[in-house]
Amino acid sequence: MSSTSAQQILKMNSSSCVAATLSPCERQELALQVLTKTEPVTNLAKEHQVSRKFLYQQSNKANDALEEAFSPSTNNDDEVLFHLPVTKAWLFQLILSLVLICHSSFRGVVELLRDLFDFPTCVGTIHNRLTVASQSAIKVNQSQDLSAIEVGLLDEIFHGSKPVLVGIDAASTYCYLLEAADHRDADTWGYHLLNAAEQGLDPTHTIADAGSGLRAGQKEAFGDKPCHGDVFHIQHQCQTLANSLNRKAMGAQSRRQELEAKMAEAKQQGQWHPLCVRLGKARTQEKQSVQLAKDIKTLIEWLNHDVLQLAGPCHSERLELYDFIVAELQQREHLGGKQIRVLRKALKNQRDDLLAFAKVFDDKLAEIAQQFETPLFLVRQMVRFFRKQATSEAYWRSWGDLHQMLNWKFFQLHGAIQNAMKQTPRASSLVENLNSRLRSYFTLRKHLGTPYLGLLQFFLNHRQFMSSGCEERKRKSPREVMTGEKHPHWLELLGFKLFKRA
Repeated sequence: MSSTSAQQILKMNSSSCVAATLSPCERQELALQVLTKTEPVTNLAKEHQVSRKFLYQQSNKANDALEEAFSPSTNNDDEVLFHLPVTKAWLFQLILSLVLICHSSFRGVVELLRDLFDFPTCVGTIHNRLTVASQSAIKVNQSQDLSAIEVGLLDEIFHGSKPVLVGIDAASTYCYLLEAADHRDADTWGYHLLNAAEQGLDPTHTIADAGSGLRAGQKEAFGDKPCHGDVFHIQHQCQTLANSLNRKAMGAQSRRQELEAKMAEAKQQGQWHPLCVRLGKARTQEKQSVQLAKDIKTLIEWLNHDVLQLAGPCHSERLELYDFIVAELQQREHLGGKQIRVLRKALKNQRDDLLAFAKVFDDKLAEIAQQFETPLFLVRQMVRFFRKQATSEAYWRSWGDLHQMLNWKFFQLHGAIQNAMKQTPRASSLVENLNSRLRSYFTLRKHLGTPYLGLLQFFLNHRQFMSSGCEERKRKSPREVMTGEKHPHWLELLGFKLFKRA
């Protein structure tokens, strides 16, 4: 073999060794340089100690990738994406998912299986499959430890004339009570709350509306454990009254305008109209109605934004403001009739329950002041800071003043107060939200039995939140939020094996 041939072989071997050590990013860069023709291929090969053949191979790969990326897409709807092993077990999962996730009726499931899967079935089969699944679901519900629940929210929802008793955890929205009953008296509530207590339910307090049976039942089950008032219902009642009085004021204004138009027409014709007396009464009535609507609206705004607002004054000041509002309503009862009297009595009877949250919040603020060795008045001043709009000048002025006074403690106090506010619920609005979700399930059934409600309770507690305004709940189920521990998918908890694409 000649020396020239030997040198060429050694050169080729060395270039192949260098090419093998190049990373994907380096190969990509070389391919781009070949495609853009910034340098001759021969120069690139010498510079990087690789062969020209290797460079052309990399440029061809890059060119193929570009052509594939920019080639017109072919939407072939008949292309097989993946194969699905349809077994009876998988069909039973589909039936459960259609009923629970898609809110489908039994007959809707029958139609879907018939049209899309060519699988004949009947309503009775679907009912039986749900009954079997509900037995496993109820066992999971009854085995759950409820000792982690600190604040319970209680309410009632009706299916026709039958009450359904509902209880959830304020922090995690875990539903620990979902029972259909014939009555909603103290004995019924007490019985079901005692059953929950056997699973470890022992909240520091609960929040509920003014239902007498509910409150009496809790007293039978938990003794003197506090049951705070729900501000949601009383605020709704206040808003209903304000809207009603506003409509009456607008009606009085319309009647006065109508009479004035008739009087003006009569004067143009030079005639005296017998509606002069009625017009005077209409003007007086309008004035009273408008003034009453304004007064009631102002009182209700004080109640909502100063008394019942979490970021508000201390408990003793709230009591004084509350009593003042009730007294002002009583003075106007003779003008507004029954509606004002009903609201005033409700406010008077529920005062201590509605303002119980203020005591809890005051205690938390006192603990924060002691923890950070900060005067309580500064902590309360920061609480008022949360009442301002973040876009207002007053907000940032307060921000600067407080930051200057508190220095490095400012952000720590800010976070501690924010957490205290999150952990001090005032209303059972979360259980109202659950009731609205339950309503879509209830409308599909003529009768609600324990198995069906047990399955619903299990599903709502073990499905993950798709999205949430609370970061700690995103992509977690209520049970995971409550216990802090992960659990298998709800279908796996019922004994099924989830399908996974290859």
